This record gives sequence, C-alpha cells and structure tokens, in this order.
Amino acid sequence: MPTCQKCGKDWSWKQTFKKMFTLNPAIDCPQCGQKQYYSKKARKKTVVVSFLSLFLIFLRLFNISAYQIIGIYLAYFIIVMVLLPFLMELSNEEEALWK
Repeated sequence: MPTCQKCGKDWSWKQTFKKMFTLNPAIDCPQCGQKQYYSKKARKKTVVVSFLSLFLIFLRLFNISAYQIIGIYLAYFIIVMVLLPFLMELSNEEEALWK
C-alpha cells in the first residue's frame, strides 16, 4: 500500500482504490490532505500491467471458445483491480515518465 511522503501514513486498500480513478495527476492524502503524485516507478508498473491485457487477444488463436475468453478477461480484470492498489507508490512532486 502507498505511504504518504508528507505525513508518512499508510493508505488503506479502500482509500487507494478510490484514489486510483481520478483524472487529476495530484492525489490528496486522505490523512493530511497534502497533494501526492504517482511515482515514475508506479506508473511504469501500471502501464506494463495494462499492456499485458493486449496479449489476451491472442487467446483466440488457441481455439478457445468465446465464453472462455470472456471468463478469462473477467478474471484478469478482477485480479488487476485487486492488485493495482498494491503497485501504487507516491511522490511529493510529479515526475516525468520518460526521463
């Protein structure tokens, strides 16, 4: 779980999950209210996990039924949604992704 870089408090899974779905790059700490940002490392991990879903497209090549593919996608989606809060790391300032 992420830890606020200002106050040092750990976020709960529920707080982290709620904060993941914001379009604003700044995330307010639920304990101290200070602005936090996804770290560069955490954003790279998230991108890798997201791109792994593209490989599920190739399941159709293995003669798997549409219902099985939908089941696999749903299972993958649930697993990713449960694990993403554990990949989140915070930073005091916004870091450039490709630097």
